[in-house]
Amino acid sequence: MNDPEEKKMKNLPKYRQIVHFIKEKIGNGEWPIGSKIPSQRTLAKDFQVNRSTVITALEELMADGLIEGRMGKGTVVINNTWTLLAKNSAPNWDQYVTSGIQRPSQKIVQEINQSESNTDLIQLSKGELSAEIFPLDVMKKMMGQVSQNMEAFGYEEPKGYFPLRGALSSYLRTIGINASPSSILIVSGALQALQLISMGLLQRGSTVYLDQPSYLYSLHVFQSADMKLTGLPMDQDGLLPENIHMPRGERGRSILYTNPCFHNPTGILMSKKRREEILAASENTQLPIIEDDIYRELWIDEIPPFPIKTIDKNGHVLYIGSLSKTLSPGLRIGWIVGPEPVIERLSDIKMQTDYGSSSLSQRVAAEWFTTGQYQLHVEKVRQQLKLRRELALSALGTHLKDVATWNIPKGGFFIWIKVLPSISMKLLYAKALSKGILLNLGSIYAQEKGNYVRLSYAYASLEDLQKGIYELGLMIKELASK
Repeated sequence: MNDPEEKKMKNLPKYRQIVHFIKEKIGNGEWPIGSKIPSQRTLAKDFQVNRSTVITALEELMADGLIEGRMGKGTVVINNTWTLLAKNSAPNWDQYVTSGIQRPSQKIVQEINQSESNTDLIQLSKGELSAEIFPLDVMKKMMGQVSQNMEAFGYEEPKGYFPLRGALSSYLRTIGINASPSSILIVSGALQALQLISMGLLQRGSTVYLDQPSYLYSLHVFQSADMKLTGLPMDQDGLLPENIHMPRGERGRSILYTNPCFHNPTGILMSKKRREEILAASENTQLPIIEDDIYRELWIDEIPPFPIKTIDKNGHVLYIGSLSKTLSPGLRIGWIVGPEPVIERLSDIKMQTDYGSSSLSQRVAAEWFTTGQYQLHVEKVRQQLKLRRELALSALGTHLKDVATWNIPKGGFFIWIKVLPSISMKLLYAKALSKGILLNLGSIYAQEKGNYVRLSYAYASLEDLQKGIYELGLMIKELASK
């Protein structure tokens, strides 16, 4: 330890270290007036002390007039060193934070998002390919080719880099979608596609009909625009068409969102017949469709039915694809396919929002498609996912056979597990986290009946995957025995 200040800090009593840490955060403006400080439990864990030590530190800070405990809000910052010296009040950033249009994620979703960056945890929650599958050498080669042919580049045209849209037009034909480059918009991932649709096509108070459970419930992209999510039931073939309807007065104010290939979180693959029924029901009620097909290429057993978009003859469907699940979320490349007037509208909104996706990422993505490397890569990904799925199913059969049931996904990342004993799922989540395992509970996806866990077999190492499932079985049995 070479830093004298750091060495001095280490020699202070623990409660003084906590006081110094909090004063620095407040003094630097990282924790402005009105912000909530971490809980006693969190501070005790971070500083590896008991809670009485934390309480001693907090009492000193309260005596200094920097923080106070508030009923129902925890401990908040009420002053900083400047406001104690001069009574010019600083802006109450907490008021801005809580009054912003975009609603915060559910608390548990925020916790999971933060925990997913912790490399010490066994990630049974993460909807992302393992680093073991990432094609590092080929990616270097693609980037090298782009750099060799590089010319000066600036802002792209509103719909995105034309050679990439041309390459996507050719790729989409292989899955039955005939779309010219002018009806394709490049976006920064599927989430931005949904944000643009919410801003550019839907009114406040609109209704978004969707599969229930659904990944969409874990986001607030539509609710933040004062839209209502209305879940529709599913069976083993996907969304049930008889529940699709358009109440009087909702025309032009509603849309249907569905995820037909290896649905997140259940893993369900919508059948060909059901896709036809969904489109027919939506056309009859004049309810347009968002088809989120980001898992399509991740089939394991057999090629999925063609997208709903392929049988759409009236421009009824907006089709979303992405490289985030198949190649790398770091590229931030996705696309929307739809009628040209809609794509024009969405591209205008995108230009107002970020003035275009990364020029470099778009060129790298174009290289993957035009060289044929993308299709070679996804074939290898399928092989890896098959191996991982079989390992996960084998471990589940060994360790959870008496306490859970589950589906056998035909592709994608997820196994949807129903926990049979009546146990507290919050306790299971907390217990797993204490053992270094991160889980996604079914409640995140508005699965209200039964106890469910979404298990990802895509991200964790093979060793961690087996260990995590073994520990999950032990924890369920332990909680069930109490």
